[in-house]
Amino acid sequence: MWFFVRDPVRDFPFHLSPEPAEGSPPGPWALHRGRKKATGSPVSIFVYDVKPGAEEQTQVAKAAFKRLKTLRHPNILAFIDGLETDKCVHVVTEAVTPLGVHLRTRAEAGGPKELELSWGLHQIVKALSFLVNDCSLVHNNVCMAAVFVDRAGEWKLGGLDYMYSAQGNGGAPPCKGIPELEQYDPPELADSSGRAVRETWSADMWRLGCLIWEVFNGPLPRATALRNPGKIPKSLVPHYCELVGANPKMRPNPARFLQNCRAPGGFMNNRFVETNLFLEEIQIKEPAEKQKFFQELSKSLDSFPEDFCRHKVLPQLLTAFEFGNAGAVVLTPLFKVGKFLSAEEYQQKIIPVVVKMFSSTDRAMRIRLLQQMEQFIQYLDEPTVNTQIFPHVVHGFLDTNPAIREQTVKSMLLLAPKLNEANLNVELMKHFARLQAKDEQGPIRCNTTVCLGKIGSYLSASTRHRVLTSAFSRATKDPFAPSRVAGVLGFAATHNLYSMNDCAHKILPVLCGLTVDPEKSVRDQAFKAIRSFLSKLESVSEDPTQLAEVEKDVHAVSSPGMGGAAASWAGWAVTGVSSLTSKLIRAHPTVAAGEPNVSQRPTPEGHWEAQEEGKDTAEDSGAADRWDDEDWGSLEQEAESVLAQQDNWSTGGQASRAGQTSNPDHKSPESDWSSWEAEGSWEQGWQEPSPQEPPPEGTQLTSEYNWGGPEPSDKGDPFADLLARREVGTQPRPDSWGDDNWGDDGLETESRQAKAELARKKREERRREMEAKRAEKKAAKGPMKLGTRKLD
Repeated sequence: MWFFVRDPVRDFPFHLSPEPAEGSPPGPWALHRGRKKATGSPVSIFVYDVKPGAEEQTQVAKAAFKRLKTLRHPNILAFIDGLETDKCVHVVTEAVTPLGVHLRTRAEAGGPKELELSWGLHQIVKALSFLVNDCSLVHNNVCMAAVFVDRAGEWKLGGLDYMYSAQGNGGAPPCKGIPELEQYDPPELADSSGRAVRETWSADMWRLGCLIWEVFNGPLPRATALRNPGKIPKSLVPHYCELVGANPKMRPNPARFLQNCRAPGGFMNNRFVETNLFLEEIQIKEPAEKQKFFQELSKSLDSFPEDFCRHKVLPQLLTAFEFGNAGAVVLTPLFKVGKFLSAEEYQQKIIPVVVKMFSSTDRAMRIRLLQQMEQFIQYLDEPTVNTQIFPHVVHGFLDTNPAIREQTVKSMLLLAPKLNEANLNVELMKHFARLQAKDEQGPIRCNTTVCLGKIGSYLSASTRHRVLTSAFSRATKDPFAPSRVAGVLGFAATHNLYSMNDCAHKILPVLCGLTVDPEKSVRDQAFKAIRSFLSKLESVSEDPTQLAEVEKDVHAVSSPGMGGAAASWAGWAVTGVSSLTSKLIRAHPTVAAGEPNVSQRPTPEGHWEAQEEGKDTAEDSGAADRWDDEDWGSLEQEAESVLAQQDNWSTGGQASRAGQTSNPDHKSPESDWSSWEAEGSWEQGWQEPSPQEPPPEGTQLTSEYNWGGPEPSDKGDPFADLLARREVGTQPRPDSWGDDNWGDDGLETESRQAKAELARKKREERRREMEAKRAEKKAAKGPMKLGTRKLD
């Protein structure tokens, strides 16, 4: 009868590298790299081959296998799997690198930081404290070869081959028989008389001192070299001297050694160690403590090792967001750690979390995402942006918080290149039209114009032709001066997208009207833009063959490369997520309702009072040329201060406009946005003259004058009728971004109003019907009698 015998090594669920890894520890074990067959995840495999005549070493290897399998501690090498046969012993652990190899690699890259070494030694001492104080075990092999480092930079204690019980019930300590390991034995072990009084931890603490010396100075040549601390930090030297003292009784317990090093000014008293200790206990921390920790973490990440950030901090951040309700505080450190990831890792770990965050209703999280979008936008593909991110972002255009509306507008600078035709040319333009026309915040209207000029090159040719001229023309009529500047610079930034006919008939007339603007900054930019457009027209007039070259981008398909014109004109837009809005709010605050407002228009004498405003006006006039050079602050940060300043805005506005006439009956254009909306758009032609004043007393109308006919005319004045008809025919309609009524915002508003009116009428009719029915019931029953009750 035949029997099938399984080969346990062949069935082992791990792939083993044929050659030992660099830095295998001295002794019978060989360290190999391996991978789990099922998942491909990396592991380390310690292999011991059983040899004839080495029964003692075989027993030591099997004992180490058993110890590692039963001991579980964060600072001891983690056991995953194992295999024990008559021919070999395999021990599978987490993927690690010998400490000696790790330190050499770090030295080639500039040397390990002192913070990293302090935490590594802290972990080894903590592992020894666990063995001595909790398990009553003596490691008996603490040295460089017994310490390993995982991918996060965490130090793990291994080399459990020669471990024995401190209580003496396991027999005598195992014999090493390896000179490389025996050089770390303390001097009292050479005393065969046994008269030396020592603690159970004395020998391990001596070996810890040898390890500290090797970490800072390299391999230990001989025991006498321990007398010279060498490169050991000064804050650690006193505690090191206690470890390598000749009196074993004076060597501190591992727990006492940790306490001494963690004292104020100690070697292990630093931010890196504190961060690691908090992360180890983060699951039992209070929510308030977690919030404070994540808020302060971002400041320290720059000084932490990269591997530590990637493999220890990042998983904790992701866990805190998924299960700990950490909220927006994890965003800043999350994106900071994301810089250390490859593109593939970023897609796998960060992007799913970011997509999920965009669907959150937490305002703090939404505004943090918008502010830091430039850190992850390059990792987002177009389908993800259009289907999972943009639908949530557009809700910010309708938010009641001005800071969110502002950040939503500025985020379009980054999202526009990835938006599809419908989202960019239809949905986004509809929201921009509403913001530019109806938003009560002047700075947000300004930023909308700025953003439109920046993304104009991404629009389709038909959308550019329909939107840009009308939008920038509307901006030039905005009562908020920086918005008018933005309109002018918008024309300039997109100058290559207009035909020569549009330049001559639509753009130049608008710019010429701004040459008499009350604000000098607006006039300066208008003159610059006029000169530029005139030079283009003149060059084409001199050489008509240049027309095709000049207008090559007018009907071209939208392309990112065309955006260079916008960047080359002037630093006029917001850069990244720096805020323009708060600066503009401080410079041009809204006048409080009910208080006298200061006119921003020229005086009847026709003088530009803005020229006489002194230092404040001189600063404002150059602001348009220095938008990228200044720190504009943030509307989010100014939200509270703006509320506190509202009472002083009127006074501040009057002080900044000294010499201007104030009229209590005149409404400020900034505070009355509806009056600005009622002005005609560029398509309506030049501004209509104001209605005629009533004639002086005693002036006869033409209808009252006797022209020599048989009797006075009793018909109305024909000229007056003509004037009335002219006024009726030329009533300005609400401003729009073109005759195409793109976005259908007006139609939607009228439709909503009509539906609301119809619903109101139905409710009124229903109320009347109910009142009539109640009246009929009362009349049928007659007056009620008091004190009577109908009995059944």
